Amino acid sequence: MNKKDYLKDISHIKTLMGRSSLYPSLSGLSSVYTGIYCLIGAVYFYTTQITTHTLSPNVAIAIFLLLVGMSLLTSIYFTKKRAQELQEKAWTHSTKQLLTTFSITFSIGAAYILVLVFQEKYEELIPMVPLVYGLSLLHAAKHTENMLRPLGIAQVIIAFLCMLFIEQSFWFYTVGFGVIHLVNGLIIYYTYDKK
Repeated sequence: MNKKDYLKDISHIKTLMGRSSLYPSLSGLSSVYTGIYCLIGAVYFYTTQITTHTLSPNVAIAIFLLLVGMSLLTSIYFTKKRAQELQEKAWTHSTKQLLTTFSITFSIGAAYILVLVFQEKYEELIPMVPLVYGLSLLHAAKHTENMLRPLGIAQVIIAFLCMLFIEQSFWFYTVGFGVIHLVNGLIIYYTYDKK
């Protein structure tokens, strides 16, 4: 083997290592379905709570938790499916890094949010949810070829809009968790999944 072949092999190894440090199995469809779930949840909340003037924080929290659960299950399903299409394992070192990085920020923020729930400080809670979620996405984005960065930035912006215009928070949540997830998912799907 000559020097050129060694350099070519080293370059190939570096490429493989770079790919393995990122998480390519995220599916845009996960985000699309999350957006759809959130829009359905928003319509339900609007028709049962806002139009009837019977706003209940407990109903809002229950709907939110249901949407989170459905979104997580959908993400797991589409991630496994995408990994199979790529002929890769869904649970890898990169997956663990992604989840660990996301969970660090999210767990700290979720603990603070729970304190606000128990103290019934709902106005303070409203902007914290997209802020914690957005910061968690930004923290984890480095493991996804920055696929999650735009979504994270959008959620942080939504959080600040909720802080500034608290009375419009329902609409900001609808846009942030519904429309933005849907658009982001479609972009990821057509940019990465269709390759």
